[in-house]
Amino acid sequence: MQHESDDDTPQLSLETFAALQEFYNEQMERESAAQEVSTSNICNMNISEDWQLSQFWYDEESIKTLTRLAIETVGKDGKIALISCPSLYKSIKNELSNNGEANLYEFDRRFAIFGTDFNFYDYKSPLEIPKHKSQYYDLVIADPPFLSDECLAKTSVTMKYLAKNKMILCTGAIMAPLADRLLSLKKTEFEPKHNNNLGNEFWCYSNYEVKL
Repeated sequence: MQHESDDDTPQLSLETFAALQEFYNEQMERESAAQEVSTSNICNMNISEDWQLSQFWYDEESIKTLTRLAIETVGKDGKIALISCPSLYKSIKNELSNNGEANLYEFDRRFAIFGTDFNFYDYKSPLEIPKHKSQYYDLVIADPPFLSDECLAKTSVTMKYLAKNKMILCTGAIMAPLADRLLSLKKTEFEPKHNNNLGNEFWCYSNYEVKL
């Protein structure tokens, strides 16, 4: 059998080789830059509301108040779960220490930019969440996307699964009886506001004393 010599192996021209090398270098730089995106940079990204998903962001004052309540409740090393309230993530994450955790459970996959802090969540499947997160969080904050008994009932299943004990719920005033029956949550003095005013009266509930 006759073997081909090395001279018969196709050779790249210097120009082609240089172009390929430049392409690979640029690709490596992009991948490296993506890996180096810090949490602080991610937290500066703005994502607009998607009303098709019933998204309504809190106004700045409400974000500050809920952030302060969260940190005063669990401390800067605390573990906090945010269910369907992505507009709180940036503020709370920035207040936590490196030992703290803020995990977002959210249907909108745009928030996957938060990396491992993001967990896809559909309230219709309330227990399709990481099993090792059972009774993991010092505080769970939830804002169900719809004012319906079904949505709150299924979200409450998730809240009870994730929480060690303490819970905060932001939802309509009309949900007060169900919030009490399902989770023993009572209205607080704080009433969250939104950038785009909602027609429904909106309350904040908790199962512990919230100091304003």
